Order: sequence, then C-alpha cells, then structure tokens
Amino acid sequence: MGRVTAPTPVIPVSPADLPGTLGALRAAGHQYRTVKQELRDNLLARMRSGETRFPGIVGYDDTVLPEVERALLAGHDMVLLGERGQGKTRLIRSLGALLDEWTPVLPGSVLNEHPMHPLTPASRAQVAEAGDELPIGWLHRSMRYGEKLATPDTSVGDLIGDVDPIRIAQGRTLGDPETIHFGLVPRTNRGIFAVNELPDLAERIQVALLNVLEERDIQVRGYQLRLPLDLLLVASANPEDYTNRGRIITPLKDRFGAEIRTHYPVDLELELALIRQEAHLVAEVPEHVLEVLARFARAVRESPSVDPRSGVSARFAIAAAETVAGAALRRAGLLAASGTPEGRPEAAVARVGDAVSVTSTLRGKVEFESGEEGRETEILAHLLRTATAETFRAHLAGLDLSGFTALVEDGAAIETGELVSAAELLRQVGTVPGLAKVLDRLDLGDAPTSEEAAAVVEFVLEGLHLTRRLGKDVTDSGRTVYGGRG
Repeated sequence: MGRVTAPTPVIPVSPADLPGTLGALRAAGHQYRTVKQELRDNLLARMRSGETRFPGIVGYDDTVLPEVERALLAGHDMVLLGERGQGKTRLIRSLGALLDEWTPVLPGSVLNEHPMHPLTPASRAQVAEAGDELPIGWLHRSMRYGEKLATPDTSVGDLIGDVDPIRIAQGRTLGDPETIHFGLVPRTNRGIFAVNELPDLAERIQVALLNVLEERDIQVRGYQLRLPLDLLLVASANPEDYTNRGRIITPLKDRFGAEIRTHYPVDLELELALIRQEAHLVAEVPEHVLEVLARFARAVRESPSVDPRSGVSARFAIAAAETVAGAALRRAGLLAASGTPEGRPEAAVARVGDAVSVTSTLRGKVEFESGEEGRETEILAHLLRTATAETFRAHLAGLDLSGFTALVEDGAAIETGELVSAAELLRQVGTVPGLAKVLDRLDLGDAPTSEEAAAVVEFVLEGLHLTRRLGKDVTDSGRTVYGGRG
C-alpha cells in the first residue's frame, strides 16, 4: 500500500489587476487601516447591505452574535466561554470572513508588514530606499488567521518567539529583530489569532500574552524589542476549566475587552437546524426520526444523571443522526439481494428503531454523575424512549390510531427490526385505516416510497407501545415484535 500524504494547502493567487508597487498602491487611493478598523468597517458594510455576517452559525442570532458584533465594533479582544460542542471555534474562525479579501504586504516579511506601515528596521530601510518603486505583494484573508490549541507543553517560543542561535553565530547582534525566530502570534500580525482552551495554557505562558493584549508589542527573552503588533486576539474557554482544571490569570482576563458566554441551542427547532446543517447523512433520515434524536440530545443535556458542568456537545446529536443513517444504509446493503416488489434494491431510509444503537455507541460522549456508574446505557435508553414518546405525542396526538391497534387483535403480531425490509413490514400491516392521515401529519403525504411508509409504520407502532397501547417484545434474533396490549 502506498504512502498517504496530506493534501497541500491551496494558496489563493492574487488577481492581476491589483497594484504591484507602492506608488501604484498610493495612486489607487489605498489607505492603511488596522485590523480592528478593517473588521469594524466590513462588519458595518454587511449590516447596511443586509448580507449574512456569520454564515453557518446556528442559534446565536439573538444572543451571542450581537455581543460579538458589539465587541468587534468597539475594537475589543474577546474570550468566548462555553461548554464543549457549542461552536466556539466555528464562530472564531468565521471572523476571518470579515477581513478584506486581499491586503498589501511587503514580500517575504514574516510579520506580514504593510508597505505603508513597516515595523522592523530592515523593512523601513527597504521602503525608504526603493520609494514608490518598491514591489509589493498581496495576502489573502484565508492566510491571515492563526490558531493554537493551548496545551500544558506550549512554550513562550511557540507563541511569541525565541532568539535564533544560528543567526547570532552569523554575526547579528542581540536585540536585532533579525536574530529572532518569531512565534505564531507575531506571524499572524495584521490578522486574527485564536487561542483555544486558554485555561490549559500554563500561567507563566499566559503572562507572555499580557503585552500583546495591552501594549500591543512583544518581548523576547528580555531584550528591548518593540514591534507594535496589529491583530485581534480571541480565546475560548470552558467555564469549568476557567475555575478548576486551569484558570485564566486575573491580569489576562482584565485585558480582554469582552467576555461572551455561548450556549447550546435554546429550542428544538434550532437543535434540528444544527443537525440538518452539520450531519453528513449517508441515507435518508425522515424528519420525525431527526426530531427524536434532537429531543434525545436535549433530554440527555437536562438529565440529572449527567454532569452539567461538562455539557453534552452538539456533536452528540450530529453523531447520532449519522449513526442512524449508517444503520439504514447497512440494512439496505444486507437486503440488496432480496430487492423490493417493484424489482429495485431496498432504499436506505432510517427508522426510529435504528436509533437504539446510539445508546451504546455514543455513551462515551457523555459525562455521567459518579453515582450512575454501570447504568449509562440504561439511562440513555430511557431518555431515548422518552424522546420518541414526546415526538409521537407532538405529531400524532388526537389522531385515531385504532387501525394500527386492530392489526394485533386476536393474538396477531407484527415483526420489524434492523433487518426487516420495508416490503416485509408493509406486507404484514396491509391496508391500515388512518395511515394516510399519519403520513400527512409527518409531512410524507405526497406519494411516499415504501421505505418511507415503513419508517412511519414503525414509528407509530413504537409510539403506541410507549404510550401503553401496544405490547412489545424483542426476540433472540434481534427482531422486534409488536402485539397484544401494552
């Protein structure tokens, strides 16, 4: 097997019509702006045009995003506080879209220096010598974002920089910027730099960021080196880590202009919207099944058996939807040989019974209270049943479902399960009075496929069982048998 290599990142090529010299840049009327001025101007322009400011961010329109916008307009560095899986990193990365698409730079400058605002002595001398004939380059906004996941082994050299002994040996003097190998923060000059999980950064390393946030310069090993940096610094932290596992030192907290709390989706519709946007589904998952999973995630989050301090990530519901889709695709693959009455292969459509597998595969995503050890799967299974019953009541309450309960009168039974085809399930139920109204309630009334109809039938049977109107048993072979009274 050949060696697998990582794909080479694509660096955008600057358009040919951009100025190529400092003189042409001035003639084009370009004005130097700081990063925070640039973000403010572009954010205001989007507000005035009605353009989406933060595409892909779900559930924060009325809460978090207004606070972020106020911080950007005020020119504040910010720290986002929230439990895991609340989209903090996604939100931080979306800020880069508010930068100008292209910005002028001095070619070869590791500090991304602006031709009209050079920082180092060498760059200032270069600009003074060449004047308007100075060649300039252009940097795309995708290259103006830097990020570091804070870990206990992160050093000052990683973030700020360190003296390069080889350059010292070549004859340069200490304190000369040319002797320094710059770290991630100065290399993101004129951009946005993010520190994820800031409390995990050792306190002595956090001290190195104090000057960056307030004086906007850096210090390397105590040498007098004043390089005024131009950047927006954003950090993320879990509130629990904020006080326990690690902490943000008080002087650093004081230097952030804004502290913004994130949260999980506040209502069911937002939870569903997030799943629809983020889940990569390999099979069709009907809306009522997605709703069961969204209610399930919210029930887990609110359960007293789950540690509220760690939170239940939005990735939990997303992974659940992907798992259910995978189960549907597996069934379709295993039943491919038998086909359907129409002579086509079984289509991959998820059913509510496919959700049972998530209680075991996703329990590692949930932190339970210490007293619940050994009962994790049992707790999740109970919450999944509760979510299914709530979804059943929400959509089918008040509907006459006697046609379904009549199917199992006189000792008859209906078998379904992971490897029961749609054709087999529909053959067992035949023509059911009231099925058309159920399909309509679940927005599948316009000529549903046999697989979609089977998914609805199984949902109704499970809902009737959970509301104690139908009995249920699981055979040794894994099939589910509905029959008798609940």
